[in-house]
Amino acid sequence: MLPTLTDATVPTEWLNHLPDPALLVDGRLDLVLYANAGAAQLSGWSVDKLCAQPCTHLFRDQRANLITFTEETLLRGTAWSRDFSLLHHDGRMIELEMSSARLDDDHGHHILLILRDRVLLRTLRERHEINRYHSGGLLEWNRVAELFRGMERENQLILHAVGEGIYGVDAEGRTTFVNPAGERMLGWRGEELMGRVIHRVVHHSHEDGSIFPLNECPIYAAFRDGSVKSVGEDWFWRRDGTGFPVEYTSTPIMDNGHPVGAVVVFRDISQRRATEQELRQALSEVESLKHRLELENAYLQEELSAEHHFHEILGRSDAIKGIVRKIGLVAPTDANVLISGESGTGKELIARAIHQASARRDRPLIRVNCAAIPKDLFESEFFGHIKGAFTGAVNNRIGRFELADGGTLFLDEVGEIPLELQGKLLRVLQEQQFERVGENKTRHVNVRVIAATNRDLTEEVQHKRFREDLYFRLNVFPVESVPLRRRPEDIPLLAQEFLRRACQRAKRPLLTLRVSDVEQLQRYSWPGNVRELENVIERQVITAQRHLDFKFPNSQELTPSAHTHPVAKDELLTDAMLRDLEKANTLRAVQAAKGRLFGAGGAADLLGIKPTTLASRLKKWGLDGH
Repeated sequence: MLPTLTDATVPTEWLNHLPDPALLVDGRLDLVLYANAGAAQLSGWSVDKLCAQPCTHLFRDQRANLITFTEETLLRGTAWSRDFSLLHHDGRMIELEMSSARLDDDHGHHILLILRDRVLLRTLRERHEINRYHSGGLLEWNRVAELFRGMERENQLILHAVGEGIYGVDAEGRTTFVNPAGERMLGWRGEELMGRVIHRVVHHSHEDGSIFPLNECPIYAAFRDGSVKSVGEDWFWRRDGTGFPVEYTSTPIMDNGHPVGAVVVFRDISQRRATEQELRQALSEVESLKHRLELENAYLQEELSAEHHFHEILGRSDAIKGIVRKIGLVAPTDANVLISGESGTGKELIARAIHQASARRDRPLIRVNCAAIPKDLFESEFFGHIKGAFTGAVNNRIGRFELADGGTLFLDEVGEIPLELQGKLLRVLQEQQFERVGENKTRHVNVRVIAATNRDLTEEVQHKRFREDLYFRLNVFPVESVPLRRRPEDIPLLAQEFLRRACQRAKRPLLTLRVSDVEQLQRYSWPGNVRELENVIERQVITAQRHLDFKFPNSQELTPSAHTHPVAKDELLTDAMLRDLEKANTLRAVQAAKGRLFGAGGAADLLGIKPTTLASRLKKWGLDGH
């Protein structure tokens, strides 16, 4: 039983008789009052140095724990902890098992601290266990040996059950053991690897076959510097000379603080690498598809923002009816179409009508203006290129054929394609396959080609400016886009539609198209065809005040009779010819009457027909009566 302090003088003799290091401290003042010889020996400090200094100096960075421990001691009378470390004179920290007791006196509360070195306690316990085993004789030793044999069996079962490969090496890199999973992966039996430097057997080269120096091996670095090494991807070699990708961890084996070897746990990551490659391929395909969809979207947005001449083919002439019939015949097929005709006659409109009436309508119609592509960019524009294929190719690019896959490719002004590239175009048309510029990979597409030209390709073929085999491949189904001067009966309908649209764009009230205006439009030869007609009307909408006023160069005007079909003597007239003659004759009557339709000297009077009959005809032709 510890004594009770009754005066200010602290008795210290009994502290020197304690078997453990001890400190007497004033918990209120944080002051060491006395230390016995054991405490001095444990800390490396003299008794005088220990005394009369703050207790917290001996327990560096543990002030909070020390306060809690002190309060528990003062409250309960005793306390115990293994969470403290004592500062030794040489600067190291000694792990402690510390108990305490409260000593009451007349001036305050003093606390007795009993300090025990945890390392020393562990050594004493191990020595006691050894003595106990030794004193137990042979039976105890047999029991311990059986215990170790059981542990060895358990370890072997674990090594056999684990799916990862495991092997051990000593400080010289020689194999000490290999588990069955490691044997299966490496193709070696364990006894064949024992004692051999395993680096030279399974880790001698990189994946590309280059030598892997032993001094650079992370496995050996683990027990050279005593740290765990984890490698996410490396390469091991099998007995049969084949290799496989691995990830592994090399953990050093320590003996008294010194590395004596390492344990290596490795895993075959072939499946993971294949999965990652498939994922990268899938991501690449997704990225390529995304890029293609972005290009298609940009192209379609461009197409939507562009103003087309009309949403449908307008006209009542036999020529237009013939074109519509041909569109109905060829659209459901995948046959290539060659549209010929002068500039401005609506060749692109015919191509769009064919595409929209085909089974490919849900895929894009990709237009290529062959006349606008520089000669050295034709191949890239048609087939695309890969990054680095030529100067300026900073990214992969999808060509128009690939973009039109599943849809229709419209080659406008196909006669402008350079002769040296026509062979490559012919191959795509025949085989539906091509390679991007700078790439060896052959790509397959399903594209229908509609070509258009304002040239006479037969003449181009004769002069060796266009390949004959390409011409026949394109000209599977020819369609002629008839010039406007050969179908003047369509001019009123077209002019009225263009006038409506031009007024709408200009935000003007709808202007009136008079009979005299139509007659003047029909006398003009329209070298620019429908495109010129639309431009002329739009210009009139911009400049006209109250009425339209069409004026054309005399050299381009036609006589009214020129609109009718020339008739030879005794030739029978077709129904179409009769209608054309009737219309031309009516317009001449309106012109002769200076635009007046009814009354004496009016057009109806000159024609000898009723005013209602004239009005009905003009309405049928889309003309008003002014």
